[in-house]
Amino acid sequence: MSVFLWWAGIKRRVPMHSARCFLSRVDLFSKSELLPRCARKPPCWSQLFLGSACKGNFTHVIAKKHQRGQKSQKKPRHLGPPEGSWQERLADVVTPLWRLSYEEQLKMKFEAQKKILQRLESYLKMLNGVNGTIAAPRSEGLCCFLHPVIPSPVIDGYRNKSTFSVNRGPDGNPKTVGYYLGSWRERNIVCVRSNHLKNIPEKHNQVAKYYEIFLQQSPMEPCLLFHEGGYWRELIVRTNSQGHTMAIITFHPQELTQEELCVQKETIKEFFTKGPGAVCDLTSLYFQESTMTRCSHQQSPYQLLFGEPHIFEDLLGLKIRISPDAFFQINTAGAEMLYRTVGELSGVNSNTILLDICCGTGVIGLSLAPYTSQVLGIELVEQAVEDARWTAAFNGITNCEFHTGRAEKILPQLLKSKEDGQLIVAVVNPARAGLHYQVVQAIRNCRAIRTLVFVSCKPQGETTRNIIELCCPPNSAKKLLGEPFVLRQAVPVDLFPHTPHCELVLLFTR
Repeated sequence: MSVFLWWAGIKRRVPMHSARCFLSRVDLFSKSELLPRCARKPPCWSQLFLGSACKGNFTHVIAKKHQRGQKSQKKPRHLGPPEGSWQERLADVVTPLWRLSYEEQLKMKFEAQKKILQRLESYLKMLNGVNGTIAAPRSEGLCCFLHPVIPSPVIDGYRNKSTFSVNRGPDGNPKTVGYYLGSWRERNIVCVRSNHLKNIPEKHNQVAKYYEIFLQQSPMEPCLLFHEGGYWRELIVRTNSQGHTMAIITFHPQELTQEELCVQKETIKEFFTKGPGAVCDLTSLYFQESTMTRCSHQQSPYQLLFGEPHIFEDLLGLKIRISPDAFFQINTAGAEMLYRTVGELSGVNSNTILLDICCGTGVIGLSLAPYTSQVLGIELVEQAVEDARWTAAFNGITNCEFHTGRAEKILPQLLKSKEDGQLIVAVVNPARAGLHYQVVQAIRNCRAIRTLVFVSCKPQGETTRNIIELCCPPNSAKKLLGEPFVLRQAVPVDLFPHTPHCELVLLFTR
């Protein structure tokens, strides 16, 4: 196995069969450098760390073993008559494990996490020596103890948030609402309705169905490609365990006047309150004007057309407020298992401060607030921080502070103000891109942080770099001066049945 190494404008093939060879090629054994880093991040770091065979997810490799050895064929420009139905083809892309029993899925996911940790072990050995992690109890051949996968309490229809696209369907209808099949690069995108997917609840499909009915009636064309014009775009549906439903319609304003925009907003409102869409019984309907692929509330505010501004969820004994833009784990029942796991591993007590980085709506910190002296949360999305503060006030929690902004900007100053000898337990739950290196530096160099719980939805990606920087020997060139962490335990928690993904909770101590 080998990967291409991009560095200093030179493309070289690096063998992956030797961890020492690979790490030396990327200067991991250089005295002055831990990991090569320059102003522009080299592309595809996840491929460098995991190899081309593990790109995406290891379970994809397992599922596609039968394809090895076959000659590569040029992809078709257009999707022709499907070998299976359109629905089956979409299910194979969105939920690749749907044909397997849930027990088989869990076995597959366990092997995937095991493979990731085995590869990580080889890198840590090269950095710390063969006995670098021997003090920690370990599973055989791994750098830590790997627990069995904690299963999701709900297997089908578990998603509390779904995003539906608008584009041409298999029949050529440009106002089809569903999920994409194909690729933009090959110009063979087809939008297929999702009412057969096992992870989408019926309520989400119902709202998508009536949004499509609305589009068929509307004289305004959908916005398929920005440069080609059109207006109606994607639909986001959020629900809670009580059955309340929030719908968010994205609309490209093009050159419409404010008066013309008001007409369209009134039309969609009328449809879902008094027209055929009233059967969806929406709790709230939002409208967002967006000229970009994604817009935050700060970039383009969500406009409430009718209903309640928020939906609420009961979780771990708390009433949680959720705004349109706020991050909340998409599997509510699974999230409760995940947060309980984080709490058990954290070991917080009345003498510790809990630092909740990338805290979203603050559920982890708020649920552990009764057991710790103080909770400090950091989150980029302003609406999520407002939700966290509301949840704290509503539930009578007074020992929590939530800060809005980038963690790499806020964390260093926040830690300086807390250097009074009190121990800190840090919990990080970053997006797939992992932690910014300045966040890793701040955690590593804060002596008060003795325990770190790392929740990763993509442990084979940038998280690998984060772990190496947390566990490597001190390196002054990288400003990693504190005592290295040791990876002690890994607990996979399945929040995504029928897909290859799961959350991996990692416990580090020092």
